[in-house]
Amino acid sequence: MKRQRASSQRKPARIPSGKAGAESGFLMEVCVDSVESAVNAERGGAGRIELCSGLLEGGTTPSMGVLQVVKQCVQIPVFVMIRPRGGDFLYSDREIEVMKTDIRLAKLYGADGLVLGALTEDGHIDKELCMSLVAICRPLPVTFHRAFDMVRDPVAALETLLTLGFERVLTSGCDSSALEGLPLIKRLIDQWGSLNCSKIEELMNQTSILKRLLTTDEKIG
Repeated sequence: MKRQRASSQRKPARIPSGKAGAESGFLMEVCVDSVESAVNAERGGAGRIELCSGLLEGGTTPSMGVLQVVKQCVQIPVFVMIRPRGGDFLYSDREIEVMKTDIRLAKLYGADGLVLGALTEDGHIDKELCMSLVAICRPLPVTFHRAFDMVRDPVAALETLLTLGFERVLTSGCDSSALEGLPLIKRLIDQWGSLNCSKIEELMNQTSILKRLLTTDEKIG
């Protein structure tokens, strides 16, 4: 059942958890849609790649051929977007089957993590669907993508994602850019830290680095 359409023209930032890979303690993730872009991202200092297709649509699932060759050409982790089409984040039964199949194939071809998301028609996280998709993704880490910026209540949504086991969230702070959404991003990082006490210092450090990078208009994620 299709329910809502969402704009994809937003500059994202990531609320990370886990080990940072740069000397500054901040791991830069770059979104790419080709083998050449992936190689260039690694050369440029990226610590992780988000591989997708259809960047103009906000990112859709890449071909498994691209994934296989990218894995042969780079050493850094490659997270694969699982999104069957552009537009909204409300999926039909057939689209859900495509997503599940793409997850299995991405794991088979060497994905280091998956990036996905789904909403209900009233703007909440689709718990049932996300739970089933995350289960298929395991043992790989899972990121909830920018569908987060379309939720009705970001604070409640983040708590839901933590409960579902998502390790990362892609967001522009529910605003037109991550710089403009920085107040909400900070609030969400505070919330994430309060629920993961061992990560508070790391997360707050990354918030300050995020602000510095965004001030220079550098894209994150």
